[in-house]
Amino acid sequence: MRPTNIQEPEYFHKVVDCQHACPAHTPVPEYIRLIAAERYAEAYMINWESNVFPGILGRTCDRPCEPACRRGRVEEKPVAICRLKRVAADNKGDVKQYMPKGPFKPNGKKIALIGGGPASLTVARDLAPLGYEIHLYDEWYKGGGMMRTQIPSFRLPEEVLDEEVGYVIGLGIHTHFKHRVESMKEEILAKGYDAVFVGTGAPKGRDLKLPGREEAGKNVHIGVEFLANVAFEHIHKIGKKVIVLGGGNTAMDCCRTSRRIGGEDVKVIVRSPFKDMKASPWEIEDAQAEDIPILNNMPPKEYVIKDGKLAGMIFGKVRAEYDENGKRKLIPTGEPDEFVEADDVIIAIGQDNYFPWIERDLGIEFGKWDMPVLHKTTYQSTNPKVFFGGDAAFGPANIITAAAHGHQAAVSIHLFLQGKDVLADRPAPKTNLLRQKMGIHEWMYDNDVAPDKRYKVAHTDKRKALKNRKVEVELGFTTEEAFKEAERCLNCDVQTVFNTSRCIECDACVDICPTSCITFTTNGDEADLRTRLSAPALNTSQDLYVSDLLPATKRVMVKDEDVCLHCGLCAERCPTAAWDMQKYLYSVTKAGAVL
Repeated sequence: MRPTNIQEPEYFHKVVDCQHACPAHTPVPEYIRLIAAERYAEAYMINWESNVFPGILGRTCDRPCEPACRRGRVEEKPVAICRLKRVAADNKGDVKQYMPKGPFKPNGKKIALIGGGPASLTVARDLAPLGYEIHLYDEWYKGGGMMRTQIPSFRLPEEVLDEEVGYVIGLGIHTHFKHRVESMKEEILAKGYDAVFVGTGAPKGRDLKLPGREEAGKNVHIGVEFLANVAFEHIHKIGKKVIVLGGGNTAMDCCRTSRRIGGEDVKVIVRSPFKDMKASPWEIEDAQAEDIPILNNMPPKEYVIKDGKLAGMIFGKVRAEYDENGKRKLIPTGEPDEFVEADDVIIAIGQDNYFPWIERDLGIEFGKWDMPVLHKTTYQSTNPKVFFGGDAAFGPANIITAAAHGHQAAVSIHLFLQGKDVLADRPAPKTNLLRQKMGIHEWMYDNDVAPDKRYKVAHTDKRKALKNRKVEVELGFTTEEAFKEAERCLNCDVQTVFNTSRCIECDACVDICPTSCITFTTNGDEADLRTRLSAPALNTSQDLYVSDLLPATKRVMVKDEDVCLHCGLCAERCPTAAWDMQKYLYSVTKAGAVL
């Protein structure tokens, strides 16, 4: 193998697994260290720069960072990254002093943002300080989009949402609330905006047209509409017996909401096996903790109507078979169908985009599933002044993905309005490597590997929580618990950097490495090397760190980045300082970095 080029910006980024997995590439270990040091405002601002909504995401994020966490390779549970983010938000104090302050010098350009959700708010946050006149259109009376309409208050208190949306609106955004855009041509493009960003999400919930659907009428609810109607207090109660169809996070929110507004016998019924449910594991656990059963392998077949009113549903019974590629097929078991009583049914089986308000003569091409044709890096449509992001771009995802889209769309809009090429002139991410030496064997960070298991977070008493849909269930870590949980982080952004010219091949680093991730051996191709290391490097998705030829023996140093704990023992043991610990900082390109 060729020697590893550690100057390549993405090399060490990939090693910081949590940051690499985060769509917005939030520098997770950096802010976790600050939380451990009780520097909550700084930790919050690092998050705010990357993901815009630390308090919201600290409660609701889908947590793509946690399955990637290196801690999960040495014990069962990863670091509670999401909950630590909330600690920074809950203890930050006044952070407005650290945020951009308007009024900003105008640059003469106007931008329309359609939809008030996380993608549009991120675009506004990035572009307002650059002097753009931002106009935000949303059909609701406040900003927040799906964060307001689809996430119940018992998971996301309204005051937290209002605060973080307010930070963005406070940058001087012109808001057009209670304004549902029905025509892009007449209401937006005719007003002479220099650029348009569409962040309208995936607002259309799917219905389930089965026999009896029409007769069931208003006793059948579409999940996303049900949650919005409860949030805006158009719905105050529901029947005692409720069926929720679907196995995603929306279904979990619907069933838990139902328990709080009158549902006594609430069941979630899913056509697939439990292990194939799309809901996050913690969302499922919270629903089950509130005595909500989940019935699996039961596809719905019919709404049952008695005396002109919904009485329940009939479900089939299936089992799942999987082929060699993991593709699932549901096979009827031959068991009798099952009737489940219900006063109301909530359908939470998916969401779709909805673009009838965008005329088809505007130069915006639509493709499969009536989705806009976009460049996947720039988010620019076939009409060069119109950009998309969030769920409106590529279909339903999550808040952190919407924020990531917003950052990159803002870069593109800024380049476009500065007359530059939105792809060719796009700046690269910023990276840095900083030595952590404080003494011969002392580091500027705590490198001890804490033996602690993942800490549990307290919840409001169930009896109290179920009485009021606005009572927050998860209470968050105390500062003491946060410190202990933060100490579980392995500091994966502090990289082991090897200097070939200093190595005397004493193998001291090999002897002390707790995971046998370092090997000195003759070179070979990657497939061969992976089998000849101290411990076989089985995860090919993570790289091998390979040195230049060592002068004495012509061997190479090979380190398996996948299992390294970043403990620094190799650097502490090395008698010649051939190993060093250097903190790697990766900062995603933002609109303000465009020259």
